[in-house]
Amino acid sequence: MFIIAEIGINHNGDLSLAKLLIDVAASAGADAVKFQKRTIDLVYTKDFLDSPRESPWGNTQRAQKEGLEFGLEQYQEIDRHCRERGIEWFASAWDLESQHFLQQFDLKHNKIASALIVYEDLLKEVAAEGKYTFVSTGMSTERDIDRAVDIFTRAGCPFELMHCVSTYPMNDEDANLSRIHTLRQRYECPVGYSGHEVGLTVSFAATALGISSLERHITLDRAMYGSDQAASIEPDGFRKLVRGARLIEKAMGDGTIDIQEKEVPIAVKLRSHIPLHSDQR
Repeated sequence: MFIIAEIGINHNGDLSLAKLLIDVAASAGADAVKFQKRTIDLVYTKDFLDSPRESPWGNTQRAQKEGLEFGLEQYQEIDRHCRERGIEWFASAWDLESQHFLQQFDLKHNKIASALIVYEDLLKEVAAEGKYTFVSTGMSTERDIDRAVDIFTRAGCPFELMHCVSTYPMNDEDANLSRIHTLRQRYECPVGYSGHEVGLTVSFAATALGISSLERHITLDRAMYGSDQAASIEPDGFRKLVRGARLIEKAMGDGTIDIQEKEVPIAVKLRSHIPLHSDQR
């Protein structure tokens, strides 16, 4: 199982904070960290960007959005730091220009965020790269997923779907984990889980269903500024998540019905008083 620590925009535009989050993910044993990349003037309208919003960076939506965005120098340093810590990184692009930006790095994976699964031009651009791609299926209809799967299949691009419920944070009772089976059966592909719940129980349950990947948002402090902080896991919780998920994965076994080698001496001892039939000898 591939475990992804979603940093997203929880770095709040602070490179030193991004590095600390990378360190948390690496020390916990995650396989990768993920960011989000946007070209502000392509993702948002001018009217929206000019509208008021109080934030640490100013009093408009533009100031807030630009304050959260990393540029080339920051991502070059992120790339260097991840290599130093021995952990992969990649990002979900929210527009074509951002996807082109990411192409200059030697990344092994791509990610389609749930909001972008209906953006066919972006899906085609990503699929043309041929990199293994995680496709989140939050706020999507069956038809939306059909189209996305068709684009990646036609391009011959390896992919997996990620079950996701796009509420922040997600209530546990809304998880609909049975959809993992449905996606796996319908599309005959690996299926992961991208969670936005507060605790760990739902993610552990998803792990027991045989998911191929697990993605959770991480933060240093859920009380920090940011729209994703409340749906994120703090460092101690993330370490527990990784340990627990790895243990569950091992504990699931292969389903073989037979006596285990470790059980044999115990069986001999506890059954020594029972007469054996000829076919048991």
